[in-house]
Amino acid sequence: MTTRQTILIAGPTASGKSALALRLAEETGGVIINTDSMQVYDVLNLLTARPGPDDLKITPHYLYGHVSPAIAYSTGRWLADVESVLDRPELTEKTVIFVGGTGLYFRALLGGLSAMPDIPANVRAYWRQQDAEQGAEKLHAILAGKDSLAASTLRPTDSQRIVRALEVIDASGRSIIEWQKETGRPLIDASVARKIVIDPDRQWLGTRIATRFEMMMKGGAIDEVKALLSLGLSGDLPAMRAIGVREIAEVLAGRLRTEEAAELATIATRQYAKRQMTWFRNQLSDGDGWERLSYP
Repeated sequence: MTTRQTILIAGPTASGKSALALRLAEETGGVIINTDSMQVYDVLNLLTARPGPDDLKITPHYLYGHVSPAIAYSTGRWLADVESVLDRPELTEKTVIFVGGTGLYFRALLGGLSAMPDIPANVRAYWRQQDAEQGAEKLHAILAGKDSLAASTLRPTDSQRIVRALEVIDASGRSIIEWQKETGRPLIDASVARKIVIDPDRQWLGTRIATRFEMMMKGGAIDEVKALLSLGLSGDLPAMRAIGVREIAEVLAGRLRTEEAAELATIATRQYAKRQMTWFRNQLSDGDGWERLSYP
Protein backbone atom coordinates (compact mmCIF):
# COMPACT_ATOMS: atom_id res chain seq x y z
CA MET A 1 0.00 0.00 0.00
CA THR A 2 1.33 3.41 -0.97
CA THR A 3 1.32 6.33 1.48
CA ARG A 4 2.59 8.94 -1.00
CA GLN A 5 0.45 11.99 -1.68
CA THR A 6 -2.54 10.69 -3.61
CA ILE A 7 -5.58 12.41 -5.10
CA LEU A 8 -8.64 10.56 -6.39
CA ILE A 9 -11.10 12.29 -8.74
CA ALA A 10 -14.29 10.42 -9.59
CA GLY A 11 -17.30 11.61 -11.50
CA PRO A 12 -19.62 11.01 -14.45
CA THR A 13 -18.58 11.36 -18.04
CA ALA A 14 -18.15 14.93 -19.35
CA SER A 15 -18.14 16.43 -15.85
CA GLY A 16 -14.72 18.08 -16.09
CA LYS A 17 -12.67 15.45 -14.25
CA SER A 18 -9.72 15.56 -16.63
CA ALA A 19 -9.46 19.34 -16.51
CA LEU A 20 -9.45 19.27 -12.71
CA ALA A 21 -6.82 16.52 -12.72
CA LEU A 22 -4.59 18.58 -15.02
CA ARG A 23 -4.91 21.66 -12.81
CA LEU A 24 -4.03 19.70 -9.69
CA ALA A 25 -1.14 17.99 -11.49
CA GLU A 26 0.29 21.39 -12.42
CA GLU A 27 -0.12 22.63 -8.84
CA THR A 28 1.51 19.58 -7.25
CA GLY A 29 3.95 18.46 -9.94
CA GLY A 30 2.02 15.21 -10.01
CA VAL A 31 1.22 12.56 -12.60
CA ILE A 32 -2.16 11.25 -13.76
CA ILE A 33 -3.32 7.62 -13.85
CA ASN A 34 -6.37 6.64 -15.85
CA THR A 35 -9.23 5.19 -13.79
CA ASP A 36 -11.71 4.69 -16.62
CA SER A 37 -12.36 1.27 -18.15
CA MET A 38 -12.96 2.59 -21.68
CA GLN A 39 -10.02 4.97 -21.89
CA VAL A 40 -7.59 2.07 -21.58
CA TYR A 41 -8.32 1.02 -25.17
CA ASP A 42 -6.32 1.99 -28.21
CA VAL A 43 -8.06 3.26 -31.39
CA LEU A 44 -10.98 4.96 -29.60
CA ASN A 45 -9.22 8.20 -28.67
CA LEU A 46 -12.09 10.59 -29.34
CA LEU A 47 -15.07 8.42 -28.48
CA THR A 48 -13.72 7.61 -25.02
CA ALA A 49 -12.67 11.26 -24.47
CA ARG A 50 -9.06 10.40 -23.75
CA PRO A 51 -6.71 13.31 -22.99
CA GLY A 52 -5.41 14.94 -26.15
CA PRO A 53 -1.84 15.69 -27.25
CA ASP A 54 -1.80 19.11 -25.57
CA ASP A 55 -2.85 17.57 -22.24
CA LEU A 56 -0.17 14.90 -22.48
CA LYS A 57 2.49 17.61 -22.82
CA ILE A 58 1.52 19.16 -19.49
CA THR A 59 2.16 16.13 -17.28
CA PRO A 60 2.81 12.39 -17.66
CA HIS A 61 -0.33 10.28 -18.13
CA TYR A 62 -0.40 6.52 -17.48
CA LEU A 63 -2.67 3.65 -18.57
CA TYR A 64 -4.37 5.51 -21.40
CA GLY A 65 -4.79 3.67 -24.70
CA HIS A 66 -2.35 0.94 -23.71
CA VAL A 67 -4.69 -2.01 -24.37
CA SER A 68 -5.69 -3.51 -27.72
CA PRO A 69 -9.46 -3.41 -28.34
CA ALA A 70 -9.14 -7.14 -29.09
CA ILE A 71 -8.60 -7.75 -25.35
CA ALA A 72 -11.32 -8.01 -22.69
CA TYR A 73 -9.44 -5.97 -20.10
CA SER A 74 -10.46 -6.63 -16.50
CA THR A 75 -10.38 -4.74 -13.21
CA GLY A 76 -7.77 -7.22 -11.99
CA ARG A 77 -5.46 -6.44 -14.90
CA TRP A 78 -5.94 -2.72 -14.38
CA LEU A 79 -5.03 -3.07 -10.71
CA ALA A 80 -1.90 -5.03 -11.61
CA ASP A 81 -0.96 -2.34 -14.14
CA VAL A 82 -1.48 0.38 -11.52
CA GLU A 83 0.83 -1.47 -9.14
CA SER A 84 3.50 -1.58 -11.84
CA VAL A 85 3.18 2.17 -12.40
CA LEU A 86 3.37 2.92 -8.67
CA ASP A 87 6.53 0.80 -8.40
CA ARG A 88 8.42 3.01 -10.88
CA PRO A 89 11.38 4.62 -9.07
CA GLU A 90 10.90 7.97 -10.81
CA LEU A 91 7.41 8.27 -9.31
CA THR A 92 8.33 7.55 -5.69
CA GLU A 93 8.12 11.20 -4.62
CA LYS A 94 5.43 12.24 -7.08
CA THR A 95 1.84 13.10 -6.27
CA VAL A 96 -0.33 10.53 -8.02
CA ILE A 97 -3.73 11.61 -9.33
CA PHE A 98 -6.27 8.93 -10.23
CA VAL A 99 -9.07 10.23 -12.43
CA GLY A 100 -11.97 8.48 -14.11
CA GLY A 101 -15.54 7.32 -14.03
CA THR A 102 -15.28 3.58 -13.32
CA GLY A 103 -16.53 2.95 -9.82
CA LEU A 104 -15.19 -0.60 -9.64
CA TYR A 105 -11.68 0.67 -10.31
CA PHE A 106 -11.91 3.08 -7.37
CA ARG A 107 -13.34 0.34 -5.17
CA ALA A 108 -10.48 -2.02 -6.07
CA LEU A 109 -7.90 0.72 -5.54
CA LEU A 110 -9.11 1.52 -2.04
CA GLY A 111 -10.39 -1.84 -0.87
CA GLY A 112 -8.44 -4.42 -2.80
CA LEU A 113 -9.81 -6.81 -5.38
CA SER A 114 -12.04 -9.72 -4.51
CA ALA A 115 -10.62 -13.17 -5.11
CA MET A 116 -12.33 -14.89 -8.03
CA PRO A 117 -12.28 -18.51 -9.23
CA ASP A 118 -10.63 -19.57 -12.45
CA ILE A 119 -13.26 -20.02 -15.15
CA PRO A 120 -12.73 -23.03 -17.45
CA ALA A 121 -12.69 -22.07 -21.12
CA ASN A 122 -15.67 -24.30 -21.93
CA VAL A 123 -17.80 -22.63 -19.23
CA ARG A 124 -16.89 -19.16 -20.47
CA ALA A 125 -17.57 -20.11 -24.09
CA TYR A 126 -20.93 -21.67 -23.20
CA TRP A 127 -22.35 -18.63 -21.43
CA ARG A 128 -21.08 -16.20 -24.04
CA GLN A 129 -22.80 -18.30 -26.70
CA GLN A 130 -26.00 -18.32 -24.63
CA ASP A 131 -25.79 -14.54 -24.35
CA ALA A 132 -25.47 -14.23 -28.12
CA GLU A 133 -28.36 -16.62 -28.76
CA GLN A 134 -30.81 -15.77 -25.97
CA GLY A 135 -29.96 -12.25 -24.87
CA ALA A 136 -29.42 -10.62 -21.50
CA GLU A 137 -32.98 -10.73 -20.15
CA LYS A 138 -33.35 -14.50 -20.61
CA LEU A 139 -29.94 -15.06 -19.03
CA HIS A 140 -30.97 -12.83 -16.14
CA ALA A 141 -33.94 -15.13 -15.54
CA ILE A 142 -31.63 -18.15 -15.60
CA LEU A 143 -29.31 -16.41 -13.13
CA ALA A 144 -32.27 -15.71 -10.83
CA GLY A 145 -32.81 -19.48 -10.62
CA LYS A 146 -29.15 -20.25 -10.01
CA ASP A 147 -28.08 -17.26 -7.90
CA SER A 148 -30.99 -15.08 -6.84
CA LEU A 149 -28.74 -12.83 -4.73
CA ALA A 150 -26.53 -11.89 -7.68
CA ALA A 151 -29.54 -11.51 -9.97
CA SER A 152 -31.14 -9.03 -7.57
CA THR A 153 -28.11 -6.72 -7.85
CA LEU A 154 -27.92 -6.67 -11.67
CA ARG A 155 -29.98 -4.91 -14.30
CA PRO A 156 -31.65 -7.42 -16.68
CA THR A 157 -29.91 -5.69 -19.60
CA ASP A 158 -26.39 -5.85 -18.15
CA SER A 159 -25.26 -8.84 -20.20
CA GLN A 160 -21.57 -8.58 -19.36
CA ARG A 161 -22.09 -8.84 -15.60
CA ILE A 162 -24.88 -11.40 -15.91
CA VAL A 163 -22.61 -13.67 -17.94
CA ARG A 164 -19.84 -13.16 -15.39
CA ALA A 165 -22.13 -14.14 -12.51
CA LEU A 166 -23.28 -17.26 -14.37
CA GLU A 167 -19.67 -18.24 -15.10
CA VAL A 168 -18.73 -17.91 -11.45
CA ILE A 169 -21.68 -19.87 -10.05
CA ASP A 170 -21.13 -22.65 -12.59
CA ALA A 171 -17.38 -22.85 -12.11
CA SER A 172 -17.32 -22.63 -8.31
CA GLY A 173 -20.77 -23.40 -6.99
CA ARG A 174 -20.62 -20.12 -5.03
CA SER A 175 -22.33 -16.81 -5.70
CA ILE A 176 -20.20 -14.05 -7.16
CA ILE A 177 -21.49 -11.94 -4.24
CA GLU A 178 -19.77 -14.30 -1.78
CA TRP A 179 -16.51 -14.09 -3.74
CA GLN A 180 -16.70 -10.30 -3.80
CA LYS A 181 -16.82 -10.16 -0.01
CA GLU A 182 -13.32 -11.67 0.15
CA THR A 183 -11.35 -8.51 -0.51
CA GLY A 184 -7.67 -8.33 -1.26
CA ARG A 185 -4.93 -5.80 -0.53
CA PRO A 186 -5.66 -2.11 -1.25
CA LEU A 187 -3.03 -0.15 -3.17
CA ILE A 188 -3.94 3.23 -1.69
CA ASP A 189 -4.25 4.30 1.94
CA ALA A 190 -7.73 5.80 1.95
CA SER A 191 -7.14 7.59 5.25
CA VAL A 192 -4.49 9.91 3.81
CA ALA A 193 -5.69 10.26 0.21
CA ARG A 194 -7.60 13.31 -0.92
CA LYS A 195 -10.84 12.01 -2.46
CA ILE A 196 -13.00 14.17 -4.74
CA VAL A 197 -16.25 13.21 -6.44
CA ILE A 198 -17.79 15.58 -8.98
CA ASP A 199 -21.58 15.80 -8.67
CA PRO A 200 -22.74 18.17 -11.42
CA ASP A 201 -26.13 19.64 -12.19
CA ARG A 202 -27.85 17.12 -14.46
CA GLN A 203 -29.16 19.64 -17.00
CA TRP A 204 -25.76 21.30 -17.26
CA LEU A 205 -24.13 17.90 -17.74
CA GLY A 206 -26.66 16.89 -20.38
CA THR A 207 -25.84 19.98 -22.42
CA ARG A 208 -22.09 19.30 -22.12
CA ILE A 209 -22.60 15.71 -23.25
CA ALA A 210 -24.48 16.80 -26.38
CA THR A 211 -21.90 19.45 -27.24
CA ARG A 212 -19.01 17.07 -26.68
CA PHE A 213 -20.46 14.33 -28.86
CA GLU A 214 -21.09 16.82 -31.65
CA MET A 215 -17.42 17.80 -31.45
CA MET A 216 -16.40 14.13 -31.49
CA MET A 217 -18.37 13.53 -34.68
CA LYS A 218 -16.79 16.54 -36.36
CA GLY A 219 -13.32 15.65 -35.07
CA GLY A 220 -12.97 12.15 -36.50
CA ALA A 221 -15.08 9.74 -34.44
CA ILE A 222 -16.49 8.17 -37.61
CA ASP A 223 -12.97 7.35 -38.80
CA GLU A 224 -12.17 5.83 -35.40
CA VAL A 225 -15.14 3.47 -35.60
CA LYS A 226 -14.24 2.59 -39.18
CA ALA A 227 -10.74 1.66 -38.00
CA LEU A 228 -12.16 -0.36 -35.11
CA LEU A 229 -14.60 -2.27 -37.33
CA SER A 230 -11.79 -3.07 -39.78
CA LEU A 231 -10.23 -5.24 -37.06
CA GLY A 232 -13.11 -7.71 -37.34
CA LEU A 233 -13.53 -8.07 -33.59
CA SER A 234 -16.28 -9.88 -31.71
CA GLY A 235 -19.18 -7.61 -30.81
CA ASP A 236 -19.14 -8.77 -27.19
CA LEU A 237 -15.72 -7.25 -26.47
CA PRO A 238 -15.86 -4.22 -24.14
CA ALA A 239 -14.29 -1.85 -26.68
CA MET A 240 -16.99 -2.75 -29.21
CA ARG A 241 -19.61 -1.72 -26.66
CA ALA A 242 -18.26 1.79 -26.14
CA ILE A 243 -21.02 4.35 -26.52
CA GLY A 244 -21.06 5.63 -30.08
CA VAL A 245 -19.55 2.56 -31.73
CA ARG A 246 -22.84 0.85 -32.52
CA GLU A 247 -24.51 4.10 -33.55
CA ILE A 248 -21.70 5.15 -35.89
CA ALA A 249 -21.50 1.61 -37.29
CA GLU A 250 -25.12 2.06 -38.36
CA VAL A 251 -24.12 5.27 -40.17
CA LEU A 252 -21.32 3.45 -41.98
CA ALA A 253 -23.78 0.73 -42.96
CA GLY A 254 -26.16 3.33 -44.37
CA ARG A 255 -28.94 2.58 -41.88
CA LEU A 256 -28.74 5.84 -39.92
CA ARG A 257 -28.05 9.45 -40.73
CA THR A 258 -25.19 11.10 -38.86
CA GLU A 259 -27.57 13.37 -36.95
CA GLU A 260 -29.68 10.40 -35.83
CA ALA A 261 -26.60 8.51 -34.62
CA ALA A 262 -25.40 11.54 -32.68
CA GLU A 263 -28.80 11.91 -31.00
CA LEU A 264 -28.96 8.22 -30.03
CA ALA A 265 -25.40 8.23 -28.70
CA THR A 266 -26.06 11.41 -26.73
CA ILE A 267 -29.14 9.83 -25.11
CA ALA A 268 -27.12 6.70 -24.26
CA THR A 269 -24.34 8.81 -22.76
CA ARG A 270 -26.79 10.77 -20.61
CA GLN A 271 -28.27 7.50 -19.33
CA TYR A 272 -24.79 6.20 -18.57
CA ALA A 273 -23.90 9.41 -16.72
CA LYS A 274 -27.07 9.08 -14.65
CA ARG A 275 -26.07 5.54 -13.62
CA GLN A 276 -22.58 6.75 -12.74
CA MET A 277 -23.92 9.57 -10.58
CA THR A 278 -26.25 7.18 -8.75
CA TRP A 279 -23.38 4.77 -8.07
CA PHE A 280 -21.06 7.50 -6.81
CA ARG A 281 -23.74 8.96 -4.53
CA ASN A 282 -24.45 5.55 -3.03
CA GLN A 283 -20.88 4.24 -2.82
CA LEU A 284 -18.61 7.27 -2.26
CA SER A 285 -20.00 8.84 0.88
CA ASP A 286 -19.03 12.01 2.72
CA GLY A 287 -18.52 9.86 5.78
CA ASP A 288 -15.64 8.11 4.02
CA GLY A 289 -13.93 11.42 3.37
CA TRP A 290 -15.12 12.16 -0.17
CA GLU A 291 -15.34 15.86 -1.04
CA ARG A 292 -18.24 16.70 -3.34
CA LEU A 293 -17.85 19.33 -6.05
CA SER A 294 -21.01 20.57 -7.73
CA TYR A 295 -20.90 22.17 -11.19
CA PRO A 296 -21.69 24.71 -12.42
